[in-house]
Amino acid sequence: QVQLVESGGGLVQPGGSLRLSCAASRITFSIYTMAWYRQAPGKERELVATITSGVGSNYVDSVKGRFTISRDNAKSTVYLQMNSLKPEDTAVYYCNAVFGALRYWGQGTQVTVSS
Repeated sequence: QVQLVESGGGLVQPGGSLRLSCAASRITFSIYTMAWYRQAPGKERELVATITSGVGSNYVDSVKGRFTISRDNAKSTVYLQMNSLKPEDTAVYYCNAVFGALRYWGQGTQVTVSS
């Protein structure tokens, strides 16, 4: 069974940092475009960052310069390094994998930014 398992969420103070990880299993990880989404209570799910099977990456404007998406194909893992965190970054963060019509989601991990 395909699995995407996120980790690294938690409580952090404004200005702090977190590194989220998403470990994939039972997919050919290297061919998938990977992405991080987030959803705050009462709001729509938002695409935060993507990284292709090649070298390309993209970010929503609100996180540019603060977040970095990366991948380690040998470990079948995608990361989201989050720096200079703000309260508005508080959300459940979801890992996503896409290859053509194949789409998979992780279970989500809570990130709370609060003093």
